Amino acid sequence: MSTEEKKEKGKLIPRKYLLTFILVTSLFALWGFANDFTNPMVAAFRTVMELSNFKASLIQFAFYGGYATMAIPAALFIRKYSYKSGILIGLALYATGALLAMPAAQQQSFTFFCFALYILTFGLAFLETTANPFILSLGAKENSTRRLNMAQAFNPVGSLTGMAVASLIVLPNLLSDERDAAGQLTFAAKDAVEKAGIRVHDLEAIRTPYIVIGLIVLVVFVIFLFKKMPKTESEQLKSQGIHRPIKETLSNLWHNHNYRLGVVAQFFYVGAQIMCWTFIIQYAERLGLSWAKAQMFNIAAMSLNLTGRFVGTFIMKYVNSRLLLAIFAIGASVCTMGAVFIDGMFGLYMLVLISLFMSIMFPSIYGIALENVEASDTNLGAAFLVMSIVGGAILPPLQGALIDQKVIMGMPAVNFSFFLPLLCFFFIFFYGYRTYRLRPRPLNS
Repeated sequence: MSTEEKKEKGKLIPRKYLLTFILVTSLFALWGFANDFTNPMVAAFRTVMELSNFKASLIQFAFYGGYATMAIPAALFIRKYSYKSGILIGLALYATGALLAMPAAQQQSFTFFCFALYILTFGLAFLETTANPFILSLGAKENSTRRLNMAQAFNPVGSLTGMAVASLIVLPNLLSDERDAAGQLTFAAKDAVEKAGIRVHDLEAIRTPYIVIGLIVLVVFVIFLFKKMPKTESEQLKSQGIHRPIKETLSNLWHNHNYRLGVVAQFFYVGAQIMCWTFIIQYAERLGLSWAKAQMFNIAAMSLNLTGRFVGTFIMKYVNSRLLLAIFAIGASVCTMGAVFIDGMFGLYMLVLISLFMSIMFPSIYGIALENVEASDTNLGAAFLVMSIVGGAILPPLQGALIDQKVIMGMPAVNFSFFLPLLCFFFIFFYGYRTYRLRPRPLNS
């Protein structure tokens, strides 16, 4: 191998993969938009559909339940066909789910909205099962976790866009968020006719961004349809007739302790992330802030997350990714304790600061878990990591049920509820520290 070839191979993103990297990275922004436009809608649905916090958070159950349902079928589909086929199916399902928001709004059905989001996340499950391992494969293995962190840094770009649309366009125009001089919602006190008119207006306002993003996704579908994609190592092995039986792959994954714990860590991370980003509005609302003002704190949180992702990717050139994961988990735990025990605006600031420390967690756990997984096992390995996103479906309703209690042990229930993400961060620290101790020699990944 020539010096030039060695230099090219050692790059974070080799030149021959640059365009593919850019296109696939755009998918991270697309699902980021869907994730973080949906989070603040929980509070909106709670009021306009007159639901409890628990029932309203079933939006998250439907949204992240789609990942759990479709991750394994997506992996099996990609295993049989190709990464490109997986991306196309994912984009088609994403667009379908987004456009279903139109009849859901017309029917004024919370169940229909949940169904539309369920279909939408079938598409996201395909995209995440495809895009994450595909990015890992676009270059040297020793740079894979850094490369995934770089691609994942554009996920918050989409998230910020979704939050901006929610806070600057949708939430300020919701008539159900009208408040009295004391900052209390007035919707419940209105008569049935007024409520019906407000419900029609607000559901149409919520529907429109889903329709727009659905049309954008269709355009991206056309671009990928005509783009020739490079073959990954697993696809090359398949073309050579080397295809490991599923039973053997499952056995290999199960006996890989680093991978197995990584799936659990990812479950807890996604649960913590969704709890911190969904219920920041309820936390701020208790302090007398409107939804639109509360959502500005969510935007601040996501901006910190974006900053942390780029800074963390840079630091990984010098600090082991496992050690950095453990350090960031400590930082997130300290901030979460601040959100629990400090009442008032400073507690809210601590809640916002958690996002800085969450920044590297998803891609780092993902990359660490898959690092020692063989290429032929990567598709199914990636699927279980995507399936673990179901943590975002299971844990938020539990937190919503706690918040509905109003007061727990003499503490505001919304503050107390953040003990749930705190426990999640404890496990992430354990995973990062354990994997670092088991492999203490210096790594570039």
